[in-house]
Amino acid sequence: MRIVTVAQYNDENSQANAVQHNDLDFDKTVLGIIGTVRENGDAALRSYTEQFDGVQLEQLIVTEEEFEEAQTLITEEFLQALRKAKNNISAFHEEQKEKSWFVNQDKGIVLGQKVTPLESVGIYVPGGKAAYPSTVLMNALPAKIAGVGRIAMVTPPQRDGKVNPHVLVAAREAGVDVVYKVGGAQAIAALAYGTETVEEVVKITGPGNAYVARAKKWVFGDVAIDMIAGPSEICVVADDTAVAEYVAADLLSQAEHDERATAICVTTSSAFAEALQQQVTKQMEQADRKGIIEASITDNGRILLVDSLEEAYQFVNELAPEHLQLMVENPMEQLAFIHNAGAIFLGNYSPEALGDYMAGPNHTLPTSGTSAFSSPLGVYDFMKKSSIIQYTAQALQDVADDIITIANAEGLTAHANSIQVRKAGYNA
Repeated sequence: MRIVTVAQYNDENSQANAVQHNDLDFDKTVLGIIGTVRENGDAALRSYTEQFDGVQLEQLIVTEEEFEEAQTLITEEFLQALRKAKNNISAFHEEQKEKSWFVNQDKGIVLGQKVTPLESVGIYVPGGKAAYPSTVLMNALPAKIAGVGRIAMVTPPQRDGKVNPHVLVAAREAGVDVVYKVGGAQAIAALAYGTETVEEVVKITGPGNAYVARAKKWVFGDVAIDMIAGPSEICVVADDTAVAEYVAADLLSQAEHDERATAICVTTSSAFAEALQQQVTKQMEQADRKGIIEASITDNGRILLVDSLEEAYQFVNELAPEHLQLMVENPMEQLAFIHNAGAIFLGNYSPEALGDYMAGPNHTLPTSGTSAFSSPLGVYDFMKKSSIIQYTAQALQDVADDIITIANAEGLTAHANSIQVRKAGYNA
């Protein structure tokens, strides 16, 4: 893991970005899949599942028998841990639930906001490099708390044609209504437009590979989406109080997600940078997913040496990382300097993995710098708002001339007339 300055890092990124280009062939593939699913429905889903997952499926829906079998394939230890995580996640997200509100003003004016849960959502749960029961909880539980009417889940089948039992148990625990054994861009298309078996939804959430992310982009507008998630990211700001062994472990925990994952440490200490470099090399050699980690660290892992924490925070705010760990002295006091981060972890004993599984806040977070303008997945993502406006005849009369003036200034005379006819009727 190379030690560089911020200027060197920015220069490397500029050069890398300069050679990147939009892959039109990639988009053609995704759009082709979406179009085929829209035209051929279930037949297309079965064909793509055989092509991409190597599985021939007759039944696309997970049966009750499969759910029951999954219960026998997990340990009691896993079930208890899952339920503890569920309780923590639920408790956190209950605090996010919004309520309708109304304000009664003078002269009979009532203004307000009606909050309504979405009728249906589709959750995408990856199944390629690993199984993700935690992703099930993080997407389904906020939807359930919001009051969503129907929660559907799509996930790629294993080679045996079944869904990972840990994922199925999590789905049952979180209150998912139906699980489809479909993955990839074809699953996103099915959720967006429906097939003979898959019922369409109004919003799609959850992370996936590049094909899934691109498919979500192309169906957006016909349905809502949470975000277009890129590869996982972690940035650690460390001073002399940080423990190199801990920081190395945290960086590798994100690097193991994907070869394209980004793991960065920003530090004010050259001695710490060197100690961290040694720890990363040592721990990487012992990692089960060494191949993925090594590619990620080599391509995207860096240790940035800065002169001050102020410089570190400036870099962080420009980077706008998905995960940020402040492993510095008095981290709570430093929080005010951070403006852009998906989730912020404070101190040596709040690792990112804690947030992935157990703490409670959502682990579906904005990536690729989008934390500069977006937020973690939450209950608010599964609810919509309607404005409420009620005026009496007298209240409308009081503002009628002002509305007519503005409407006429915009050249929208029919707008002005809709007020004028009421004004005339009131004065008659």
